[in-house]
Amino acid sequence: MIRAELIAPFEYQLVDEHQPLAARVFADATLIEAIMRDHSLQQLANVRALPGVYGDVYGMPDMHEGYGFPVGGVAATELPDGAISPGGIGFDINCGVRLMTSNLDRASFAPLRERIVHDISRTIPSGYGRGGRLALDDDALCRVLASGCRELVTHLGFGIAEDLEVIESGGALDGADPTAVSVRALARGRDQLGTLGGGNHFVEVGAVDTIFDADAAHVLGLRADQITLIVHTGSRGLGHQVCSDYLALMDTAQARYGITLPDRQLACAPLSSPEGQRYFAAMRAAANFAFANRQLISHRVRAVFERHAHSPLRLVYDVGHNTAKLERHAGRELCVHRKGATRAFGPANPELPARYRRVGQPVFIPGSMGTASYVLLGTDAAEARSLASVCHGAGRVLSRGAAKRQVTGHALRKELEARGITVRCPSNAELAEEAPEAYKDIDRVVDVVVGAGLARKVARLVPLGVVKG
Repeated sequence: MIRAELIAPFEYQLVDEHQPLAARVFADATLIEAIMRDHSLQQLANVRALPGVYGDVYGMPDMHEGYGFPVGGVAATELPDGAISPGGIGFDINCGVRLMTSNLDRASFAPLRERIVHDISRTIPSGYGRGGRLALDDDALCRVLASGCRELVTHLGFGIAEDLEVIESGGALDGADPTAVSVRALARGRDQLGTLGGGNHFVEVGAVDTIFDADAAHVLGLRADQITLIVHTGSRGLGHQVCSDYLALMDTAQARYGITLPDRQLACAPLSSPEGQRYFAAMRAAANFAFANRQLISHRVRAVFERHAHSPLRLVYDVGHNTAKLERHAGRELCVHRKGATRAFGPANPELPARYRRVGQPVFIPGSMGTASYVLLGTDAAEARSLASVCHGAGRVLSRGAAKRQVTGHALRKELEARGITVRCPSNAELAEEAPEAYKDIDRVVDVVVGAGLARKVARLVPLGVVKG
């Protein structure tokens, strides 16, 4: 039986019987207890069986059970023949978070809140299966898959050139190949650009509640009481289909490479293999679709703020989770899987945008609906401690079904509105799925991240209006 033993403040090592495993979880006593209620510790231990796995595998404080890999799991495989596993990236490829700031403060936003949140809900389609107002033909869709935000900004006019400077990887992963994406995946994504989708995706208007580091906040353009906007969504049905397609392919292909695994959901292939290379190219294409999706949503929300407040929105940063990327760590070329986890590069990393090289990469950890979200900065220490990775959110403690059994959407809506949070959601059932009770304590999660030295706090944001997927 897998168990976790405390080896340092906020750090646990997995142990099987009495044998220590090369697997670590960042947590405190309360969070590790919550993590142990599902199968995520066993899933993290299983990840060590991937061919070519390098060093330790890591679990973030928001870790919970997922498909194959736990959500909040980080693992690297060594090139050239280490494996790539779709389960280590997830179905919502490059789901991510972007933060924007306005020139409004709470007082000037207050009389506009209802109008702005309502207009966002009308402008940004949300809910499972919903399409948008932009339907792309095959050629245009393939250009988005190949070039991500560059296509939207440069050729379609959705955004400004400055945006590309502060999006992870410039808003486009090189090496994407639209021809590696199936006809079915293309069909699912054709009309979904600029849409939220369902589940935990959202657009949130908030305010800066607390500044922890004034110098860093100034670099990021944050100030007390400032109105902010967070967009959290990913690659929609296109990414889901890419994952499904390649899980099936790798399930049949891995026998040819002599791969045996403790869990079929870890299906993989060597990254150097034809199957591995084709999936990697398709995954990058889906990631580019996700970057473009957040870009189009941001472009349209900017128009909402201009209509009602004549206020521009400035992009602070866009960071993705649910990706695999080629990175160099400890002098080795690795394929780093981050599922429900994000990069957290420190100031020493050369990939940082020029404006953030003095302070480190912005990291966003949003809470659940009705709770705070945090802006942090990656640290150089995270390079050795977690492959420069942190968590992407609070992490579920209740399944969506359990949340609906414990919470009614109608009552939750009334509770949030009584607290001054305007909520728009397609249905009360979908609202109940994302109730605050369904998630871990965001303040505790962030305290673990900071206590473990993976990132440092810059600011705390509180919600004023939420449009839910």
